[in-house]
Amino acid sequence: MNNEKFSIRKRIKSFAYAFAGLKVLFREEHNSWIHAVATVLVVAAGFVFRISPMEWVAVLIVIGMVFAAEILNSSLERTADFVKAERDDRKRDIKDLGAAAVLVCAIIAAIVGVIIFLPKIIDSLS
Repeated sequence: MNNEKFSIRKRIKSFAYAFAGLKVLFREEHNSWIHAVATVLVVAAGFVFRISPMEWVAVLIVIGMVFAAEILNSSLERTADFVKAERDDRKRDIKDLGAAAVLVCAIIAAIVGVIIFLPKIIDSLS
C-alpha cells in the first residue's frame, strides 16, 4: 500500500492518463474501430427497439467487457513486443491468448445481442 497522502490533483491526473490511453487505443488499434462501430449500432438499436433498463444493463456490461479486453490485449501485445522484439513461440502464444480473450468477450456480447434483439426484430417484422 502506498503511504502517500491523498491528492485531488493526482486523481485528476490519473484520469488524464486513462483518457490518453483511450486516445492511443482509437488512434492506433484498428480493431477498436470495429468495436466502436458495433457499439454505435447496438446503442442505436437499443433506442429503436426500446430495450428495457435491465437489457441496457446487459448491453452496457458486454460493451464494456469487450473494450476492456481489447485494451488489456493491446497492452499485453505492446509489452510482449517491448520485452522481446524477435519472433518467439512464447511471445506468439501470449499474443494469441490475449486475442482469444477479446474473441471470447465479443462472442458473448454477440450472444447477448441476439438474445435481446432477435425477438424484437422478429416482432417488428410480423
